[in-house]
Amino acid sequence: MHEIEMLYRRWLFEVWAGDFAVADHILAPDFVGHWPGFDVHGPAGAVEQVRRSHEYFDDVRTTLDAGPVVGDGMVAAHWTFHGSYRGGIPGADAAPGTPASLVGSDVFRAADGRLAEYWVVSDAAGMMRQLSAGADPSGSG
Repeated sequence: MHEIEMLYRRWLFEVWAGDFAVADHILAPDFVGHWPGFDVHGPAGAVEQVRRSHEYFDDVRTTLDAGPVVGDGMVAAHWTFHGSYRGGIPGADAAPGTPASLVGSDVFRAADGRLAEYWVVSDAAGMMRQLSAGADPSGSG
């Protein structure tokens, strides 16, 4: 297995599973993560973003749906985030315990044996539909 693929798998299956200490080993000290609408810096910034995601869900797990594809110091993959809604997302009307999933794609640039830069695209609108955000109580849409 390619070194960059191993780093990515640790990101997806260890950091996202809640083993936040792993981030210090796989992310560069000057890591930059580009989430839609904002950036995070350093392993601590990435961990805080993952931790925020965990605040709204129990039973968090991720699946690797495609990839990872490795080439030219980059790795890309498609994943699904699964969890049971805990509550608290503004605009979400679903009851606690509602299962939800989020699909997305990652691209990382690696440098000096660590993941250095990150871009993520995910279907947040699809997850919000699952959580009944703004649902019409009549069921007509």
